[in-house]
Amino acid sequence: MVLYEYVTQDQLAGFDKYKYSAVDTNPLSVYVMHPFWNFVVKFLPTWLAPNLITFTGFMLLILNFLMLSFFDFDFTASSAGHVHVPSWVWVSAGIFNFLAYTLDGVDGKQARRTNSSTPLGELFDHGLDSWTCIFFVAAVYSVFGRGECGVSVATLYYILWVVLFSFILSHWEKYNTGILFLPWGYDMSLVTISLVYLVTAVVGVETWYQPAVFNFLYRDLFSFMIITCSFTVTLPMSLYNIIKAYRNNSLKHSSPYETLLPFFSPVLLFILSTIWVVFSPSDVLDLQPRVYYLMVGTAFANVTCKLIVCQMSNTRCQPLNWLLLPMTVVVLVAVTGVFADESLLLCLWTSAVVLAHIHYGVSVVQQLSAHFKIYPFSLKKPSSD
Repeated sequence: MVLYEYVTQDQLAGFDKYKYSAVDTNPLSVYVMHPFWNFVVKFLPTWLAPNLITFTGFMLLILNFLMLSFFDFDFTASSAGHVHVPSWVWVSAGIFNFLAYTLDGVDGKQARRTNSSTPLGELFDHGLDSWTCIFFVAAVYSVFGRGECGVSVATLYYILWVVLFSFILSHWEKYNTGILFLPWGYDMSLVTISLVYLVTAVVGVETWYQPAVFNFLYRDLFSFMIITCSFTVTLPMSLYNIIKAYRNNSLKHSSPYETLLPFFSPVLLFILSTIWVVFSPSDVLDLQPRVYYLMVGTAFANVTCKLIVCQMSNTRCQPLNWLLLPMTVVVLVAVTGVFADESLLLCLWTSAVVLAHIHYGVSVVQQLSAHFKIYPFSLKKPSSD
């Protein structure tokens, strides 16, 4: 039974006509990872559903997030004078992170290998990818923490937004061009993060206290690489692809308004969450950084998933995500001091956002599974009775 019909009939009709189109020019992906994934997928049983592979990889990232939340909930464990995260946790984090990355790479190959590719599989894959942004960023933050040699919670908040907007750029491109241009930063980041976890397990977090180059600390390089990659590689390539499509008369939306429509909700989400950070009476980001990041990342994932549904079904993106309406009220209540306990308010709102997003995801999967007459986690076909 479908929980709620989030996908309209027009969108279902669009999914029936959908054809996957992607371009991957990243040398690491093309020459190293794809040959590795082609080797790995041969060992998977042919009865294993691609969506189950995708979900398993996602759960490994959730496990990383939960594991590091237990040992370093407030991101202070890597600071001098604090009890550090055990080495075995870093080893586990590195292994889980690389396994998740590998499973994310082989799920599509398993779908083609078993002749079970469907629009649901792509939506499931990219929808979960949109949520993993927060789990990647929050987990790797524990390596540096927010001590004297670490990154402040406010700085990481803005770095998180750079990562989130870098992610949505690819789907904005596809919304306007019909082609998914896979970003270079994704593969490089995942491999680097896995190595950083393993190196941390061997040398300890104290190594990151020392200057890396001249007087630049490792935390400075961490921030610099993320921001530089986004503004010198990801953003220019996205704009180039859009301009190229415009010149070739292949841009799907002719007016600037329709072209930029997918950015309305993410920008509004950024404005609302930043207002709360800046005008918080009790500095809620400093009190509950992990919870705040989770709230922002989950709300962003919900916005992105709805964009992915629109670009895959070739339907118009809605300018306003409904979650932003109650969030506006929550932010106003918080910054005006009407609700005295901001931490409690944040926890309640974060729980509501997570539950709403899970409900949305389950409903969409159920609806598309029923439409295509498939099981989401099995290659068996439903009976026609």
